[in-house]
Amino acid sequence: MTPPFIDNRCENVRVDDERGEVPVNKDALVVGLALFAMFFGAGNLIFPPYLGMESGELWPLGLACFVFFDVVVSCVGVFAINNAGGSILSIQNALGKKAGLALNTAAILCVGMLIAPPRCAATTFEMAIAPWFGDTIGLLPFSIAFFAVVLLLTLKPTRIINVVGKVLTPLLVAGIVVMVIAGIVNPLGPVGSPETDTVVADGVLAGYQTMDILAVVGFSILVQESVRAAGYGEKRDQMRVTARASLVACVLLAVIYGGLTYLGATSASVVPHTVSQAELITMIVWKLMGEAGVAVLGVVVGLACLTTAIGLCGATADYVERVTMRRVSYRAALIIVVVAALLICNLGLTNIIALASPILSVVCPPFMTTVVLLLFRKHLRGTWVFEGAALAAVAASLLLTVHDLTGAFAFVEAAPLYAYGFAWLLPSVVGGAAGALLGRRFDSAASG
Repeated sequence: MTPPFIDNRCENVRVDDERGEVPVNKDALVVGLALFAMFFGAGNLIFPPYLGMESGELWPLGLACFVFFDVVVSCVGVFAINNAGGSILSIQNALGKKAGLALNTAAILCVGMLIAPPRCAATTFEMAIAPWFGDTIGLLPFSIAFFAVVLLLTLKPTRIINVVGKVLTPLLVAGIVVMVIAGIVNPLGPVGSPETDTVVADGVLAGYQTMDILAVVGFSILVQESVRAAGYGEKRDQMRVTARASLVACVLLAVIYGGLTYLGATSASVVPHTVSQAELITMIVWKLMGEAGVAVLGVVVGLACLTTAIGLCGATADYVERVTMRRVSYRAALIIVVVAALLICNLGLTNIIALASPILSVVCPPFMTTVVLLLFRKHLRGTWVFEGAALAAVAASLLLTVHDLTGAFAFVEAAPLYAYGFAWLLPSVVGGAAGALLGRRFDSAASG
């Protein structure tokens, strides 16, 4: 997830004609490209190809599940949160202060400390350092240098972050487009049979692993600020631009992920299936474009990961300072975040991904449920529905995750949609319905 670099120079833009279609479309395109840049980062490169390699000829199915649970839900989430007020308080208003604070904190810690920044550093090492230097430079010294730069640039941000972000996103996308075109024109190999029996579940899990859904609160705030800076003062006009911008980002992400997944599917017969996610994309680039392609990929990915880590660590430190009422300063929080990320990074990319899987399997369902329900906030009275749905999603996902890790609760395998990776969905619906009934009953009792 590349941090946002939205240019707000168009402060005087206004709707000039009666319908405003031309400026709305233009501004929606600009904001949509910015939103795309926020969601798409170097870490997102590693999941679609691996999903394609394992899915084989079923790669379109795996891609559809991945795109829905990553791209569609995230882009819809940006619209939903902006429609609910566009603030981090939208989650707290929906769930209540304590539950909302707990869910927001879990999401922020996953995105900004426990998973994403360590994965950024580990991905950079495996894609930009290891292919060229092997064991000469170890992960520990590299990660110390990586997070030292993160700390220095985040303690005293400079224009270099903005410049790097604006330059790197187009370069990264251009490189991927060239790579995908090369893979379509000259496929690495035939697309074979699936290597897994759980293509749908794998697609869902890959969608969780990107963690884009957990970042929609912060991203939606920036989208709202950008739309307002473009001169849209009315809520209706703001939502028109936001909806179209979300659609632009959704289409771009889906197309690029589709290309990457296809490349992975064509690589199954020419690369060993023991490779890691990062090694796979590197091998694909090497086979398609040679050493020059790997070199360019390494540089771009490394800088993009660094920029992402800077933005996420800074945002997390700012969040900690705010929720602690400045009892923990920004600088102290930043040091804690960076040190924790450094330690986790040295578990290695494969272990970080394995560690992230159960955490995200618990955090993503209630967060996703809440964000989707925000679309219908005007039709939901109070917080009962939100609380019931989120609580049921947490309980179900905890039970499912413990079973996946230990095999202790075999009965959950009989749950509807278990084979597809979202057996928590029905409990969440039931929990929301129960919350609605309880809300009506207590509201009636209170009014009586």
